[in-house]
Amino acid sequence: MKLLCCNKHLLLLLFFTLSLFGNIQDKSAIVYYGKDISYPMVGIHDYIIVEPNNIDTTKHGFAVYKNKMYAYVSIGEIDPNDPAYKKLDKKLIVGKNNAWKSKLLDLTNPEYKKFLFADMIAPQIKKGFKNFFFDTLDSYQLIAKTPQERAKSEAALVDIIHTFHQRYPNAKLILNRGFEIIDQVHNDINAVLFESYYHGVGGKDLAYIPVSDTDRQWLDKQLKKVSNYGLDIICVDYLPLEQLIHKPTTLLNKLQNKGFIPYVATKELDSYGYSSKNPIKREILTLINEKLHDRVESSAHLNGALPIEYLGYIEKLYDVNSHPLPTMRQMQQYGGVIVWMNTPYKEPSKLIEWVKKLRKYNIKVVFAADFCVPSLNILKPLGIVQKDVRAGDHISYKVIKQDSMMGFEIAPPHNPNTYYLDITEGKALYELEDSNKETTTLAAIMPWGGYAISSAFMIEMSKDNLWTINPFKFFAQALRLKPIPILDTTTQNGRRILFSHIDGDGIMNRVEWDPDLFSGDTIYSDILTQYKVPISVSVIGAEINKNGLYPKLAPQLQKIVKKMFALPNVEPATHTFTHPFFWNKIINGNLSPKYRLKPKGYKFSLDYEIKGMLDEINERFLPKNKYPKAKTIFWSGDCVPPVNILRYVYKHHFLNLNGGDTYISNLHPWLSYVAPMGLGRDGFYQIYTGEQNENIYTNEWLGPFWGFKKVIQTFKLTNKPRRLKPIDIYYHQYSGSKRASINALKYVYNYAIKQSVNPIFASEYIPKVMDYYTASMAANGENYFIAGLNDIKTIRIANNRQEAVLNSNIAGYNTFNKNSYLHIGDKKNLYLSLEKKTTAKEPYLVSSNGKILSMKRENRDLSLNLKAHIALEFDLFVPKGCHYTLTEGAKITSQHNHILSVKYKNKKGAHLDVRCRL
Repeated sequence: MKLLCCNKHLLLLLFFTLSLFGNIQDKSAIVYYGKDISYPMVGIHDYIIVEPNNIDTTKHGFAVYKNKMYAYVSIGEIDPNDPAYKKLDKKLIVGKNNAWKSKLLDLTNPEYKKFLFADMIAPQIKKGFKNFFFDTLDSYQLIAKTPQERAKSEAALVDIIHTFHQRYPNAKLILNRGFEIIDQVHNDINAVLFESYYHGVGGKDLAYIPVSDTDRQWLDKQLKKVSNYGLDIICVDYLPLEQLIHKPTTLLNKLQNKGFIPYVATKELDSYGYSSKNPIKREILTLINEKLHDRVESSAHLNGALPIEYLGYIEKLYDVNSHPLPTMRQMQQYGGVIVWMNTPYKEPSKLIEWVKKLRKYNIKVVFAADFCVPSLNILKPLGIVQKDVRAGDHISYKVIKQDSMMGFEIAPPHNPNTYYLDITEGKALYELEDSNKETTTLAAIMPWGGYAISSAFMIEMSKDNLWTINPFKFFAQALRLKPIPILDTTTQNGRRILFSHIDGDGIMNRVEWDPDLFSGDTIYSDILTQYKVPISVSVIGAEINKNGLYPKLAPQLQKIVKKMFALPNVEPATHTFTHPFFWNKIINGNLSPKYRLKPKGYKFSLDYEIKGMLDEINERFLPKNKYPKAKTIFWSGDCVPPVNILRYVYKHHFLNLNGGDTYISNLHPWLSYVAPMGLGRDGFYQIYTGEQNENIYTNEWLGPFWGFKKVIQTFKLTNKPRRLKPIDIYYHQYSGSKRASINALKYVYNYAIKQSVNPIFASEYIPKVMDYYTASMAANGENYFIAGLNDIKTIRIANNRQEAVLNSNIAGYNTFNKNSYLHIGDKKNLYLSLEKKTTAKEPYLVSSNGKILSMKRENRDLSLNLKAHIALEFDLFVPKGCHYTLTEGAKITSQHNHILSVKYKNKKGAHLDVRCRL
C-alpha cells in the first residue's frame, strides 16, 4: 500500500463490546509489505494485507491463512518496479505522482480495465490469492480537475469493482478510502481502510506529522454514511519506530473507541505494528555462522532448538556470514536473540552496538557458549569487565555462587578458562573464586539478557555434549520469555502420538532362513498384517521397477509392494527413485551417479525422483479407492535437502519426513541426543523423525541385529521427565531379512501398542509440526487467542498450575508429567482462558486413541464424534447429575472418580453425548 497524498478520514460510530476475553476477541488488522513475512506474527489478525510480489505462496503459512490474506493492488497508479509495468501500454500513463515516483493511469480507458484484470489481478489469483485490497482509488483526483472528469473516473472505478465482484463472487475486497463511490459499491466490499486519523505522514519528505482537527472533522462528515453499511473500518496511523518501542496503548484505544479496527505502524509498513490483537513474539532469532558448516551441523540447531521449542517458541536461524545484522525494524518480530556462533563475529564492535540498541527496544540477547568477539574488553558497554588475571598451574578454585539451574546434566568443572570476568550489573548464576581470592562469573542474567559461557554452558565429555546449565530455565529467564500455552506435537487427545514409517531400502534382500523370500515378504507377513496400527511404507523406485537395478526381480517385488499398499493400515510414500546420498550435490538439476543408485541408462531428474515416483505409486501400485494416497517423501541418504528442493516439495503440496538424530539411550541419556522437530530454510521446513531408525542401534547394520530393541529406551527417555517426542517406530525394509531384526521389530511394536497411545499415519504427524512453526498467538492477561490450528490439536499448559476454562473448542484435558494437555476440537481458531485449578463441574474428554471429528458444548452438555485408526477407546469425565449415551457396542471397562473408560471391539468411530441438569 502507499500512503495517501492527502489526509482525509473516516468515522464509524460503532463501539466494540468487551467479552469474557476482553480485546482478545476484537477484530484486528495488519498491513505488511515487507519480505519474509512471519506467519506467527500475522496469523491472529482478521485482515492481513500484503504486497503479493513479496509473498511466496508455496509456504505452509500462506495455505493456513489464505482466507484472511489480501493482495495489494494499486488501481490509480503503478510503480515502475512492479512486474506488471513491463506489460503496460504506456499510452495509459497520464501523469505521475512525484511523492511516490509512480505513474498515474487513465481509469476511463477500456484498455486499462483489461490490463488491470489480466496483468494485475489474474496473476495473483493464479499464485493462490483469493482476496484483494484496492489502493490509490483517489489518485485520479490529481489529474481530473473538473466535475465531469472526476465523475467519469469514478464511474470507471465503480465498473471495475462491480466487475471484480462478478468475476470473483467468493473473493473479499477491501478499499482504501473510495469515499466518493461507497454508495455504489458497498455491497461489493467487506471493509474500508483509511490512513492517518491522529498521526500521518506528509510533505515532500513524507515526514511524520500530527493530523489536524479540520481533517478529522472532514472525515467524520464524509463517512457517517459508511457506518450505516455495516462495513469493517480499518484505520492505519503512523508513528516512528522509536515511539513504537512500547505498545501505543492510548492511541490504539482512542482509535478503537471511535469504532475503528486500529493499526499503528511505521510509514514503511515493512515491520510489524500494533492492532487491537497483538501477537506473542514466538520467534527467537539465533545468530550462527554458516561459513564453515551448514546450519544442520550447528550447535545452535542441534542443541538449542529443542529447549526453545519445548518452551513453545521457535528458533529462527540467521546466518551472519551472508547477511548483515538485522535492522531494528526487522527485529520487531522477535521475542529475543541468541548469539551462538562457532567463530568470532567479523565486526565485533558493531555486534555490541547492535545488542545495546536491542536493549532500548526491550529485546533481550543471550550469548551462548562464547561471546564471539576477539577481545573481551569490548564487552564493557554490556556491563562485563575482563580482569587482568591469568590462571596458574597450581591455582585451585571453589564455587562461591551457583544458581539452582546449574548442574543440569553434570556439574560444571571448576575451570574458568584463561580469563576472568566481573559483571557491574545483573545477577550472577555461576561464580568461581580462586585460591588468590580472585573471582570470575561465567554465567549471569543481565539487564540486556544474559550469558553462559565455557564450562558454565555445556561441556564435551567422551564426544558427548552435556548441559551444565538448565537450558529450559536459562533461556526462559535470560530472554524473559513469558510462559505461554504451548503447541504440542507429541500428544493427541491426551495420549502420546504413535506413528511408524519404513524407508524403502532393501526390500529385495533375501531373508537368511529362506532364500526364496525377500525382506519385503517378512515385513508384510510378520509386521504389516499383524500390527493393525497405521504404518507409512515407502519404496525406492530403482529397487522395484523394471527400469531399475533388478529388472528380473521387479515382477515379484512389485507384487509385494501392491500387497503392502492394499492393506488398510498402510499408507504409501516414496523414498525416491535412486536414493540420493547427498542432496546438496544436486547441481543444476543433475546428480552424479556416484552420489546415488545407478540404474542403467537413467538420467537424473528431480521431478521424477519425487513427483514422478509419487504419481507412479498412486497410479500403478494402489487399489483404485485406496486412501490415503502417496503424498510424502522420506528423505534418503544424508537427509539434508537444500532450500530449493524443499521449495519444490512445498510447491507441489507434498509432505516430507526424515532427518534429525534422536537416539538418547541409557548409555547416553543426554538432551543433546534428542533432535528438535525440524529445520527451517527460508521459511520451508524439513520435518524430522520422532526417533532414529534401526541402523543407529545396530552399528550401521553391522550388528547386533537385535539392537533396535534399545529404541524403547529412547521412547522412555523422550517421555519422562519431559515428553519431548511422539513414539516413531522407524526402520528399513531390510529389517525383514534377519531373524534377530524382525524379532526386534515385534518386540518394539508389542511395547508401543501397550502404551497409552494415539496411533496415526506419518502424514498426519507432519502437518502438526508444520502448524507449530506457523501458528499465531495473542494474549490479554490469562486469556489467549490462537490461530492456525489446522492439524495441531493439543495445547500443553506447563507446570499444571492452571487449567483451561472448557469452551466450544476445548473437548477436555489430561495431565502428565505435571503438565495439562488440552484437547482441541474441530475449529482452527481457539479462545483459551486459564484460571486457578478447581473441581471440574462439566463433562469432558479425558483421553482417546482417536481424533475429534466434531464437537458441541452447550451449557453443561457435551457431544463428540470420535474416530480412530484402530478400535476406539476413550476416557470420559461424567460429573454427578449428568447422564451419558454412547454408540452401540461400547464396553465400559472401568468407572472411577466419575471417569468412565470405554472400549469398542469392532468400531473405529463413535458418537457420545453427555447431558447434565442445570
